[in-house]
Amino acid sequence: MESQITGKALKIMEIAEGNLCNHCLGRMFSKTVEGPDNEYRGEYVRHALNETGADASTADSCYICGNIFDDVENRIIDKIIAKINQENIEFSTFLVGCRVSPEILSKEEEIQKNLELDVENIKKEINREIGKKLYFTFNKEVEFDYPNIVIMVDFVKDNIDVQINPIFIEGRYRKLVRGIPQTKWPCGKCRGKGCPSCNYTGKQYPETVEELISPEAIKLACGSESKFHGAGREDIDVKMLGNGRPFVLEIKEPKTRNLDLETLEEKINTFAGGKVEVQDLKFVGKDRKGTIKCSSTDTYKVYSAIVELENDISEDKLNLLNSMEIINQRTPIRVSHRRADKIRTRTVRNITTKPLAANKFEMIVECEGGLYIKELISGDEGRSKPSVSEILGVNAKCIQLDVLEVNI
Repeated sequence: MESQITGKALKIMEIAEGNLCNHCLGRMFSKTVEGPDNEYRGEYVRHALNETGADASTADSCYICGNIFDDVENRIIDKIIAKINQENIEFSTFLVGCRVSPEILSKEEEIQKNLELDVENIKKEINREIGKKLYFTFNKEVEFDYPNIVIMVDFVKDNIDVQINPIFIEGRYRKLVRGIPQTKWPCGKCRGKGCPSCNYTGKQYPETVEELISPEAIKLACGSESKFHGAGREDIDVKMLGNGRPFVLEIKEPKTRNLDLETLEEKINTFAGGKVEVQDLKFVGKDRKGTIKCSSTDTYKVYSAIVELENDISEDKLNLLNSMEIINQRTPIRVSHRRADKIRTRTVRNITTKPLAANKFEMIVECEGGLYIKELISGDEGRSKPSVSEILGVNAKCIQLDVLEVNI
């Protein structure tokens, strides 16, 4: 075994003209020589070569890396630490990546190909060595799946970049006034560019649920921006009451991650000024935003609708609405410009009614998510079947709608 190692080492040193650092020499034996790291393996192999009489003294400049590991030890680590401290970045997990010159990769590949070596590449070792030193400096854990930060060291441009991954906060919001969309609508005339019609804001509506929730969260987290993910959405003219609609707020590049969510809830509710309220804030993983966004048809919802009829009807006739169960709805006319034209089948769990006048009543509908309530009432020119209009035999329209519950 020893002779195989020295024989292979001699060939490696011949290609490298004797100029290899212990890291790069040891890496060529990462799967054949036991040891704590490649630097140790390199020392071991170099010692074995010297015992055979070969000249295996340590090189001034490594043929493969040009002594990049000395640079890591003497300069790069300090630069990373200084950058993180100067920017006051809060984190508990991290990952290291690097970019090295194509020449380094080419020289390493040359040796490995000539000797048919199947060993790790230099970038993996660099990342590991930097990671080990940062682990002991900050007492933070390396995380491969979803670290708080990713430290990218570019040896070509001599640059260090710290990518801060988002945090995700789940909660529920209540919309207490009408006329506010959930997220930004670009101005219909300028399509978001800004014009006199929108007062150069680029927005169709002056404020949104997202804009009433996000600023305080971004400020507290020292983030750059946010993205709002809701479990469905209510129409602009609809209130969201009860225990609220689930949402996930994604805060990008947060320098502060350990937020006091009770404080954040208070700040948001004060900032929103009674238009929107949030509750039940909690930290969640990044996968939760997808679950929330795709949960609309997996939920059941409860609505309160005020229905106005073209003609008076008897109170007893309202009991006919209890027969509504399976509803087939073609994409409503009002959203056909932005939704696929197809027929959706949804289930009504329960309907209760309360007369308000001879031609007006309140209807509480418990139903599967994704059911269009306004069209359930009007019939939408026959696109929603059955409908309140069809069953009662009189034109009906929704004049007020509130969401009471969203359950997921």
